[in-house]
Amino acid sequence: MHPNQTQPQVSKIAIALHGGAGTILKSQISADQEAAYTEALDTALRTGWDLLAAGATALEAVTATVVWLENCPLFNAGKGAVFTHTGGHELDAAVMEGHTNKAGAVAGVRTIKNPILAAKAVMEHTDHVLLAQAGAEELAAEQGLELVSPDYFSTAFRKAQLDAALVEGRVLLDHDGKIDGEIKAKQDPVISGDPIDPNHKFGTVGAVALDQYGHLAAATSTGGMTNKRYNRIGDSPLIGAGTWADENVAISATGHGEVFICNVVAYDVAARIKYQGKSLNQACQATIIDHLGEVAPDSGGIVAVDRFGNVCLPFNTEGMYRAWQTESVRGVEIYKD
Repeated sequence: MHPNQTQPQVSKIAIALHGGAGTILKSQISADQEAAYTEALDTALRTGWDLLAAGATALEAVTATVVWLENCPLFNAGKGAVFTHTGGHELDAAVMEGHTNKAGAVAGVRTIKNPILAAKAVMEHTDHVLLAQAGAEELAAEQGLELVSPDYFSTAFRKAQLDAALVEGRVLLDHDGKIDGEIKAKQDPVISGDPIDPNHKFGTVGAVALDQYGHLAAATSTGGMTNKRYNRIGDSPLIGAGTWADENVAISATGHGEVFICNVVAYDVAARIKYQGKSLNQACQATIIDHLGEVAPDSGGIVAVDRFGNVCLPFNTEGMYRAWQTESVRGVEIYKD
């Protein structure tokens, strides 16, 4: 432990999760939409917390939490993932366990129902960290993971996003506010009604946890960008960029993937704690608010938990779908204020 790290234990178990960050304004979201997202975040949180309280490991808790989020069409991961340029889905995911320094990740998978389970399989059943496309699919089949038809991940709203993106010739980060307004009357208003600035919504899900054994873990999953091309891979499956866990802290990011890759965001926070003796809040402030706020404002956020049970959920956008729980506090929020 760094000599400046003198924080007391504040919670024996803790968990935090996110479901995307961006220009999420209360003035542009209906009561029904807000309730739907709040309920989904709350249910995902209870999924992970109940496991931790029953003695599960941090890895088990974050994996189960992300599986629930992957199965919920409100988020851009698993069911409800965005479409690629060619009209399909390419999903990425990663897990990391702090006390073992082990990690697993998959990228560009198309038929694995829960990519986070495939990432965990990479960590537990291979000598590798990151498997892509056909190789990851082969491992998933070998491990008996549930495989689905590629159209399982599709929703009508995501298809409308792709159609508009193709017409406009641009890549969209998760939801597009203009498109949403145009198709809202045709689709489920809860799923299609995420009011968003077209260039400022970053859809990824993730969770971090501390278990009663003092161990930390992180998990992240995403469908990437609407209209992405060339088998583009973002930060989520890249250890140190969008996902990280060590003996001090666990981090899962949601943001503009290229920015988070080039700034190695998750590890940057961890390094400030390990080498500079920063507290969790100080490290998160320095990386997400100060550094990214200068070089890449409106780029996203993270959820983080340290070995003392402190939780921090910083973001430099207008909002971030997030939830957290320790032994003394619990919260579910969407907006900045």
